[in-house]
Amino acid sequence: MDRSVINHSIDQYEKGGAKLRQAIAGLSPQDMKAVPIPGKWSTHQVVIHLQDAETALADRMRRVLAHDEPSLLAWDENLFIARLKYDDQSAEDAVQIVEATRRQLARVLRLMPDAAFDRKGIHSERGPVGMTDLLAMAVSHLDHHLKFIAEKRAKLGK
Repeated sequence: MDRSVINHSIDQYEKGGAKLRQAIAGLSPQDMKAVPIPGKWSTHQVVIHLQDAETALADRMRRVLAHDEPSLLAWDENLFIARLKYDDQSAEDAVQIVEATRRQLARVLRLMPDAAFDRKGIHSERGPVGMTDLLAMAVSHLDHHLKFIAEKRAKLGK
């Protein structure tokens, strides 16, 4: 893959933490925990989910870079939200974790030789997953959920 494309993906990845912070800026704790769309997660729950997903995706990328075809375990987001007390976790801490994780891993990614982006891991449900696919997943997953946060803000008139 062209290094300029990889660098662009790394830049987009790194900017994700700031995009998340901006998406929730100005929301009160009540706004964060409101459920303006019945049957959907609150913004607070989305933020905690994004932190959990960030942790999982960053771990997968690190494993692919460090190990030869490592196992990448699937996880059930619905079990996480049901069992990990999302409403009692800190959204601010979650945002800080996403920001710091992306900043730190982006530094590592920029130092990797081109060949590192040809590496892959073996996902427990999807089979082989390439490094560039993982990076793209991390970028698109956050952007996907930012749309939901924007929709919730609009329903709250924010």
